[in-house]
Amino acid sequence: MKKIVVISDTHIPTIASALPPRIMEMLKDCDLCIHAGDYVDKKVIDTINTYTKLEGVCGNMDSEEVKNMLPEKKIIKIDKVAIGITHGSGSYFNILERIKKQFSSSKIDICIFGHTHKPLNKKEGKIIFFNPGSPTDRIFTPYNSFGIINIEGDKIEAEVIKLG
Repeated sequence: MKKIVVISDTHIPTIASALPPRIMEMLKDCDLCIHAGDYVDKKVIDTINTYTKLEGVCGNMDSEEVKNMLPEKKIIKIDKVAIGITHGSGSYFNILERIKKQFSSSKIDICIFGHTHKPLNKKEGKIIFFNPGSPTDRIFTPYNSFGIINIEGDKIEAEVIKLG
């Protein structure tokens, strides 16, 4: 089984100075971290890479350095599961429709995104749409959160974890 820590919208150093301790502990015991953008600073990438492998995309609030390092969208495969990753853009309203269009020509099993800071774990048809929320910023949401996804073969278990 592959254990994946999923985060987005860390906004370091503009909102917080570092990742929350609970996430740092989880990074020590996972196979991969997926970050759906808005790191803001490259140091977040460097920190995650000292603990585990990172797969990520850039977001609208990222520095030029981060935007030059990472794509806006990507698809990765873990075991038999295809994972689409994007940050998202625009208003919270209709964000799922915009994300669905981004991946409309791709066969994915789960779509990970951020941007809204609102956690979501919703299956529509055969695709799971998963937003881990933000571990540092509470704008648009009453709590901070991140995600854990376990994959074995073609089986996916996705969970949003509240912080504090």
